[in-house]
Amino acid sequence: MTSKEVKNRGAKSLKEVQTVTEGLKMLYRQKLLPLEKYYSFSDFHSPSLEDADFDNKPMILVVGQYSTGKTTFIRYLLEQDFPGGRTGPEPTTDCFTAIMHGDIQGVIPGNALVVDPNKPFRKLNPFGNTFLNRFRCVHFPSQVLESISIIDTPGILSSSEKRISRGYDFPAVLRWFAEHVDRIILLCDAHKLELSDEFSRTITALRGNEDKLRVVLNKADMVDSQQLMRVYGALMWSLGKVFHTPEVPRVYIGSFWSAPLRKTDNRRLFQQEEEDLFTDIQNLPRNSALRKLNDLVKRARLVRAHAHIISSLKEEMPLIFRRDNKKRDLIYDLPVIFYRIQQQHQISPGDFPDCAKMQERLMNHDFTKFKALKPKLMVNLDELLTTDIAKLMPLLRQEELEAADQPGVQGGVFLGMDRGPFFERNPFYYTGPCGECDEMENVRRGESWVVSKDKPKYDEIFYNLSPHEGKLSGTKVKDWMVRTRLPSSVLGRIWKLSDVDCDGMLDDEEFALASHLIEVKLEGFGLPPKLPSHLVPPSKRRRKASNIENEDCENA
Repeated sequence: MTSKEVKNRGAKSLKEVQTVTEGLKMLYRQKLLPLEKYYSFSDFHSPSLEDADFDNKPMILVVGQYSTGKTTFIRYLLEQDFPGGRTGPEPTTDCFTAIMHGDIQGVIPGNALVVDPNKPFRKLNPFGNTFLNRFRCVHFPSQVLESISIIDTPGILSSSEKRISRGYDFPAVLRWFAEHVDRIILLCDAHKLELSDEFSRTITALRGNEDKLRVVLNKADMVDSQQLMRVYGALMWSLGKVFHTPEVPRVYIGSFWSAPLRKTDNRRLFQQEEEDLFTDIQNLPRNSALRKLNDLVKRARLVRAHAHIISSLKEEMPLIFRRDNKKRDLIYDLPVIFYRIQQQHQISPGDFPDCAKMQERLMNHDFTKFKALKPKLMVNLDELLTTDIAKLMPLLRQEELEAADQPGVQGGVFLGMDRGPFFERNPFYYTGPCGECDEMENVRRGESWVVSKDKPKYDEIFYNLSPHEGKLSGTKVKDWMVRTRLPSSVLGRIWKLSDVDCDGMLDDEEFALASHLIEVKLEGFGLPPKLPSHLVPPSKRRRKASNIENEDCENA
């Protein structure tokens, strides 16, 4: 079979793919992986990709110094605890934890995790037992985790602890995760802003993935407006120094936990910043295929630069004599070689690896075993970058149009965000269809209402707010609820649960229910995703049962 026939057969196969992910897997196996193997790409950069790397759900990497609220941030997203999730002022998270969806709750240790072909962690095996003993996966039922997975990380050490060895290459592990996740959340503490040496090395490890990075200035309610302005300026200045660029990623300001705000001066700002960040996270499943395509193109450009570097070093090596001296000279002159390759082959400097790291890795390799440039492989790579990826773009646009109608991440703190942040009937901007009660049978049981014992106390507050025709408007209720200092996202959930008839107002029973839920939250308990039957106000129980019955008839 001629090369032209082979090419045509490959083009036909690309037209037959049904999804962007399927096309990317095919292109990688046929045109990029052979080049990576031929030039030992994985010895210098990241390991080769597997099907699980293309098929896995979007992942979020949560990074930050200890006591910046990483684990609390994850709890806030999920609105539930997860196995092993401890919080405290001391370094409580001592391992990398992959938080994933599962039908039952369980924990998978690191050594078992890296041999599971259905998980995208098999290539973490080279980091050794010390790391794998500090790596685990926890899985449990969660609506949020049906759409995304989350990676919790150990806290970055402060300057006073910088000499403590972890026993494994922490920045290298972070770099591996940064290359494979869809979003990186870097948490900083507004009350304790300290950028240590390990923090700087961590930022360096994330370099090249700035498009995935979102910086969060957490615990901002612990300082007043003037202090917050100074802390924000200091953080931007420090990040600019670490990134070595005047442009830094966007910084989101807020307090991402469900406790009452200590200082409410910037409540409105915190609410807007939280909405922006959560909308960005909620859209990750819709943008997953685009992220995978972008990462594959980025990898292909690095492979192309790597192939030219290896082949150039091969050409410069003598056949017999003075090999060691020549190797040392070539490593020293690597910046010159980089520049020459850029000029000869018109390759952007941004496609090249870090020169200092490349020099360090070359020290341990035998240059005589390097391979010369193989034109056929390079032609396939150029074809991938110039034509094959372009052929996938119509399919990508089709998937994006289909995904636009999907709600994105649901459950947890994202409940009620599917219809946008400015829905007029919910004064806290959290909307969506009212959730049904547990089951019609539970509604019909006639269980006693647990709020009844405190209703006289709540009624006094209700009538002091001057209801109109027996109901309070959303504006009046909101003005009263914000005095609790709970975050707006939490109050929005409480409003959604309490407005049982979805009329945008609260009667005396619904107001008593909202007051009860506020007290429950202030005591540190979580909110239910749907209103349990024993919390449904008595006057609404018959209506709820009727609504559920009608919906069952319509769905039958």
